[in-house]
Amino acid sequence: MRYDLVIFDNDGVLVDSEPISNRLLAAYLTEVGHPTSYEDSIRDYMGSAMHRIHDLIEERSGQRLPVDFDDVFHGRVFAAFERELKPVAGAVGVLEKLAADGVAYCVASSGSHERIRVGHRTTGLDRWFEDAWIFSSQDVGRGKPAPDLFLYAAERMGVAPERCVVVEDSPLGVRAAVAAGMDVYGFTAMTPADRLAGATQLFADMGELADLLV
Repeated sequence: MRYDLVIFDNDGVLVDSEPISNRLLAAYLTEVGHPTSYEDSIRDYMGSAMHRIHDLIEERSGQRLPVDFDDVFHGRVFAAFERELKPVAGAVGVLEKLAADGVAYCVASSGSHERIRVGHRTTGLDRWFEDAWIFSSQDVGRGKPAPDLFLYAAERMGVAPERCVVVEDSPLGVRAAVAAGMDVYGFTAMTPADRLAGATQLFADMGELADLLV
């Protein structure tokens, strides 16, 4: 099926940020009294908006995270991005092909607008995305696994949900896409295939994606 809109998740799909951000999140949660391993962070928080991390910590411990938690965390993440961040291997090739074929695309991420843009500037992906093609969980009331963000992106891009495909690497993102009535291709580079149950199709190498979207 040829889709009218390809909606990319950002972290782990376009920019190779998940190892960086989950390493720092695990360390910071541990630092503020909530022992968390890197593996715990990947399992529990990958694909989450920040409000979900706050909610889960409070639900589990009865304690709130520090009021400046988000600012401190993002400061550490952005500094690490400047030193370490790279695009996901093969992502530029996919964007090149979509642009050449005239297929509309956008990004819809649980991350903040600032996080998306810092990552894109650092990796050079900003040349592929106009501001109007960037959507964040900040734009809607609920982040993934609610479908709101993907539905909002489709509406703003002027495409019906059933004509969209989402590219995701997190269980939360796959659930959100399915709830939005969209096909979803699950990227298994970091996430075991069995955790992306419900995906329309799975792929392990971003270089495969362009052919899948034909």
